[in-house]
Amino acid sequence: MRIVFMGTPEFAVESLKSLVEANFDVATVVTVPDKPSGRGQKIQESAVKQYAKTQGLLVLQPKKMKDPEFLKQLQELHADLFVVVAFRMLPESVWDMPPLGTINLHASLLPDYRGAAPINWVLINGETRTGTTVFFIDKEIDTGNIISREECVIDPNDNAGSLHDKLMHSGAKHLTGIIQKIGKKESNSIPQQDLISGTLHHAPKIFRETCKIRWDAPAQEIHNLVRGLSPYPVAWTTIVTPKEEHLTLKIYETGFSLDPYALAPGTIKSNGNALQIATCDGWIEVKKLQLEGKKSMSTADFLRGVSDITKYKIICDF
Repeated sequence: MRIVFMGTPEFAVESLKSLVEANFDVATVVTVPDKPSGRGQKIQESAVKQYAKTQGLLVLQPKKMKDPEFLKQLQELHADLFVVVAFRMLPESVWDMPPLGTINLHASLLPDYRGAAPINWVLINGETRTGTTVFFIDKEIDTGNIISREECVIDPNDNAGSLHDKLMHSGAKHLTGIIQKIGKKESNSIPQQDLISGTLHHAPKIFRETCKIRWDAPAQEIHNLVRGLSPYPVAWTTIVTPKEEHLTLKIYETGFSLDPYALAPGTIKSNGNALQIATCDGWIEVKKLQLEGKKSMSTADFLRGVSDITKYKIICDF
């Protein structure tokens, strides 16, 4: 069975690696074009391309998925199956090409959490379980027939980074097993509509405004927001220094406690070693942070460089 693999970031590399190590015939790897990145604007290759080169795999990098020359190259590969992990939306002229179809690995238990950022949103919403889904791609995003779902427990200490890594590894094994079943004609699929019960959650792309902390929210809700955005793109708030400087304060790690007698939301409290910020129903304990212009650090290290953090003020837009 000849396979065309399509993917871009580190999350996709583990799946490609699993296919290579299982001795599948990966006819080519499709990924995004190289692009300048960083302060020096050095040309950066995708993580998938970097790995593919170490394995001597053919790499295609079309600027447009409907480019006639690219479509001709795909046709000439005579692949049986296309496999997509963390890639762009495909036109029908691509996903309808292989005789066995085009399958996708998605980092949630579809049909729940369709969208670009399922790992972030399951944490932001305080879920205790998630997983991976292998499904056939069709005309709509994340709506095709499901071949298999595999559950993963979310640990209370998980953040977006640790959950990403869990699903990256478990998803690669899940995907490889399903492809083996497809090759043996042992797989079946069911419409997502058959699995819908209750309200579905969405997982849209994360924007900067999504990451802004509202201190009038419940403490656990803020704690989950921080978990769901750490280590990237990171929850943030605006803090005003005694010199009236408005600086962005990024918060990477927190704890929380409930206290109906807490001070007004956004109030800062500290004993010199710990930093707490009041919410509508308690306190957020900040454990790791980064003040604009500084490196990320533990709260203890941060407080050692500040004379009196209680003289700083949190901007609250509510």
